[in-house]
Amino acid sequence: VVLLGITRDITERRRAQERLSYLAHHDELTGLPNRSLFNDRLQQAMIDAARRNRLVAVVFLDLDRFKNVNDTLGHNAGDQLLQRVGERLQGAVRRGDTVARLSGDEFTVVLADMAHVDDAARLAQKVLEVFTQPFSIAGRELFIRVSLGITIYPADTQDSQTLLRNADIAMYRAKEAGRNTYQFYTPQMTVKAVERLGMEHALRIGLERGEFLLHYQPIVSCRGGHIIGMEALLRWNSADYGLVPPIDFIPLAEDTGLILSLGAWVVRTACAQLREWHVAGFPELVMSVNLSVRQFQHNDIAKTIAGALSAASLLPQHLELEITESILAQGEEVTTVLHELSRRGVRFSIDDFGTGYSSLSYLKRFPIDTLKIDRSFVQDIPDDADDAAIATAIIAMAHNLGIEVIAEGVETDEQSRFLHSQGCDAMQGFRFIKPLPAEQFSALLQSYSPFPA
Repeated sequence: VVLLGITRDITERRRAQERLSYLAHHDELTGLPNRSLFNDRLQQAMIDAARRNRLVAVVFLDLDRFKNVNDTLGHNAGDQLLQRVGERLQGAVRRGDTVARLSGDEFTVVLADMAHVDDAARLAQKVLEVFTQPFSIAGRELFIRVSLGITIYPADTQDSQTLLRNADIAMYRAKEAGRNTYQFYTPQMTVKAVERLGMEHALRIGLERGEFLLHYQPIVSCRGGHIIGMEALLRWNSADYGLVPPIDFIPLAEDTGLILSLGAWVVRTACAQLREWHVAGFPELVMSVNLSVRQFQHNDIAKTIAGALSAASLLPQHLELEITESILAQGEEVTTVLHELSRRGVRFSIDDFGTGYSSLSYLKRFPIDTLKIDRSFVQDIPDDADDAAIATAIIAMAHNLGIEVIAEGVETDEQSRFLHSQGCDAMQGFRFIKPLPAEQFSALLQSYSPFPA
């Protein structure tokens, strides 16, 4: 009898198989369950809850302004932050709950075996609290906030994929509510989400169809009452929705990234129109154009501005870019862009001054040429002593720093006279004239007589 035996070391093969099996169910970066394992855990939690007459909550979590970290510190820092976020979330939930990473900066939590809806609210509040402490990333302390959406099984639905969709919808409502908060799903949210999806589609099609146009509101000098410039205001005349207010479509354009294409179109169109008015005999007019945070986070913003000026054969000092105080708080990249454009001669104004992340250090650190007093400080002057004092203080401070002041939302003779008496440089508002299409604005320039202060 002959016995022949062959042995083979399959250790590496087994390790490779185990690794593949792990990656099939876990996120490689954070080690958390991925979408596949999340769905399995959710299904099992729903089965157990149905058997025991208990509740399950699905929490959808998104980091607020995570893109800023990648853009300013790099993707390695972003990856480190996602790992730390996963660790904190695991520390905030119970042992039987599941924290998963779906994609990007989107995380989900399955809260299994709940007795009351309040349990989900307590968990959400605990998550918000653990994010009050900074993250130490790339030698910096980063304060990151989160928005959470919550849906409940079986109250909201008995389908796992619908639960995830509901939680996602509720998360977006949390963002709309101001971020760094949580929202429970309601059926009305689905209606709004469908409406939002329809408007997003119309927005994309509208950009292709050329449904957008600019109106122009005059900026009037307080000294001579003559028009010294205008602010370009975006309007959307949708084939599906009619004339859509900017407050309804601008935030949507921001969220979807369409603001980049829209913003570039606005700059090009406004510059081309200003060139026409210069040629028509008004060479001193200055065009004001609003820029959003999303546009400043895009690397090509300086190139876009320079290209628009060159195409219209305009001098840089004839363009004034209106930015909000929140843009100034974005980081070093914004500072670099501001100073680069300022060196080329482009002017900058802070819009809605006093209502954002106000810091007087911004006036020292950034090349600001103009402050625009927000209409909320103008509407009750001169009767409201506090608003009058604020407007007076802004004008005095700005002038001491060599910065001009424009008052927005001027609607009455009393407001105009008060601002003129305090040395305000310019005004805009219905007291003078409402925003007009380009053709009507051209007619105004040809026929106007100086407005009395």
